[in-house]
Amino acid sequence: MGGIIGVTGTPGTGKKSIAPLLAAKMGLKCIGLDEIARANGLLTETKEEGAVDTKKLKIILRSFEGPGVLYGHLLPYALGAGSASKVVVLRCEPSALKERLAHRGYPAGKIVENVEAELIGLISSDSFDAFGPKKTFEVDTTSSAPAEAAASAFEVIEGKRQLGTRVDWTPDYDTGAKLRSLLSADES
Repeated sequence: MGGIIGVTGTPGTGKKSIAPLLAAKMGLKCIGLDEIARANGLLTETKEEGAVDTKKLKIILRSFEGPGVLYGHLLPYALGAGSASKVVVLRCEPSALKERLAHRGYPAGKIVENVEAELIGLISSDSFDAFGPKKTFEVDTTSSAPAEAAASAFEVIEGKRQLGTRVDWTPDYDTGAKLRSLLSADES
């Protein structure tokens, strides 16, 4: 398959682990948006986080020639809608994501921000809006190994498996107590 395959998702969903496996399975090069941003001086890092100028990154990505796998949480904001042939959105159950991010040493505020984004499906929704429902699909990485998630994505990209229904975590967090527990910074 030609063109660009995008892999995106909330931080902690497995992009850095899964994208290279998917690229290898497809025989494609694999490049992270952070690498491109860093190489072009678009990443400004502060003590707690980095910020990328997505407008400038979008301009740089216009010259990216596929086929290849591009990955990063900024994909729906930096890649032109017609540039991707397929986009894989990695999803992770919010409480499991919270544990992953805490294990990585994320600051409490960033954990809450990212868990909330995953709960409401922010990157997923923005990806479906940017690339369309015929090109975009989700893979739940909560309890699957990276190789298993890459294999699932590969099967959908190759048309060997149908797109699944969209992930919705909100029914699992249907009370104030559950939401407070999930979004509490001190219970990471």
